[in-house]
Amino acid sequence: MISRNEFVSRFGGVFEHSPFIAERAYDDGFVGDKLTVDRVHTELVAIFRAASREERLGVLRAHPDLAGRLAISGELTEDSKKEQAGAGLDRLSPAEHARFTELNSAYTQKFGFPFIIAVKGLNKDDILAAFEKRIDNTSDEEFVTAAAQVEKIALLRLTSMLPET
Repeated sequence: MISRNEFVSRFGGVFEHSPFIAERAYDDGFVGDKLTVDRVHTELVAIFRAASREERLGVLRAHPDLAGRLAISGELTEDSKKEQAGAGLDRLSPAEHARFTELNSAYTQKFGFPFIIAVKGLNKDDILAAFEKRIDNTSDEEFVTAAAQVEKIALLRLTSMLPET
């Protein structure tokens, strides 16, 4: 059986800079001999969804801007760095970077958290199109959409960490 410290160390970053989710999952008695993608994802998502709106907002706010200042300065988490590079966000032209910066600023000002999208399988054009579409959402619509994207990112991260069955 895995200890609390081991569990939190291993899964505390699945939801960006939000180890409280793994801590609560462990404290709720969720630990077994067989940790699979589906099992861990289901439990972590249940904890995330049960968190207060303010706590979930904190999780959203813990995410970096896409192609933003943390990426430029090399301060992204290893997972975020790989995810953004996989979508080509580390190879933007100056004009593309300016557009992302403009959208990041407008989006954060409107919604109070950064634009979040699971970038795996997407390219910079796909991401930009989603960005431009979602910026017209209402605050409630975007909170729900961003939270769903956070859950998808968690699934993708867990898939790279654990067996499926």
